[in-house]
Amino acid sequence: MFANETERMMQDHDDFLEQPPPVTVERLDRRHFMVRLGQTTAFIMVTGASVGTLFGCQRAPAPVPTMQPGEGERWSSQNALPNADAAVLPVEGTRPELTPLEDHYRMFNYPDLPTHTLDDWQLSVGGLVEEPFVWTLDAIMQPDPLHAFVTLTCISNPVGGPLTSTTRWTGTSLQQLLPQWNLKPEATHLKIHGADGFYEVVALETIRADERVMLVYAWDGVPLPMDHGFPLRIYIPDRYGMKQPKWITSIEATDHWEAGFSVAKTWDKDAIMETTSVIDTVVIDKATPGTNASLLIGGIAHAGARGISKVEVQVDGGDWEEAQLRMPLSELTWVLWRYAWPFQEGAHTIAVRAYDGRGQPQEVEPSPPYPDGATGIHQVTETV
Repeated sequence: MFANETERMMQDHDDFLEQPPPVTVERLDRRHFMVRLGQTTAFIMVTGASVGTLFGCQRAPAPVPTMQPGEGERWSSQNALPNADAAVLPVEGTRPELTPLEDHYRMFNYPDLPTHTLDDWQLSVGGLVEEPFVWTLDAIMQPDPLHAFVTLTCISNPVGGPLTSTTRWTGTSLQQLLPQWNLKPEATHLKIHGADGFYEVVALETIRADERVMLVYAWDGVPLPMDHGFPLRIYIPDRYGMKQPKWITSIEATDHWEAGFSVAKTWDKDAIMETTSVIDTVVIDKATPGTNASLLIGGIAHAGARGISKVEVQVDGGDWEEAQLRMPLSELTWVLWRYAWPFQEGAHTIAVRAYDGRGQPQEVEPSPPYPDGATGIHQVTETV
């Protein structure tokens, strides 16, 4: 018997690894983006109460005092969100639309996290380039930055789980950097290495087709927290976090694809985010008491970079009814939704399903996170 749910899920994850292989991105004019980066670590708490350790997505200890990584004046403390005036409002109890950095889920492969200062960090670029070179973060930051609101999800997240978060990412498009690297004609992929031993291989075709693929150095207007990849990580739209190395220290141009760290452990080769929808909250509408009261239901839906076109809610096995959608922060983030159901006392089972921006319904057949992301309908039973 397992002592608790965390222990059970940790064992499940170990079993998986032992199996045989079976936003709108806004380009801004160049402005001073001076970030003061120094030494120390910043421990960011994983959201949620019962998931534990899956594929390195772990509950963190209580935060400790920080210095520069993750510190500074956050963009969100001085600016309204781009959808602040949206007509559809979240239901009380729905998760924050922009995740506070302290609550952003974290994921790592080893308990000893890399620690860097800018004095001892550099990016080495080699392989199929005319001449290998090293860059400082300042060199990477020279092009105009890209800013994108992004929802990131761990591939180990179960349906309805907490390993998903949204923040504002800032970085440099790899499209802008490639011409300076003098890649050889036979180069087809970049092998990206992190200081934690993690690595992933990205096709140059993917980079050249999407300017949103970027080397990221800030979240919410401040340097990356140490737990989240300080000073540099990559963002690749529509992919689970397992495809996106952090603490990047070197990039190697190659002429072939090879399995990355997670794929070598038999996780999915492409790791495209599954369409998912989640119920966050069920409350009685206090504005309409008595016989006219409504049961308000709210949550999120997400489909990677594909957007969400529709969310439907079902109560007690009845008809699927369409929910209202709040304007998202970008095409790369989750959508908040709300649904009002005529109030009836008693226990009610509520389910939700979503359709991506192309009108494709989410996969309703239940499957676990391994090997290509969890699927299934999220439902809750509430007594009101």
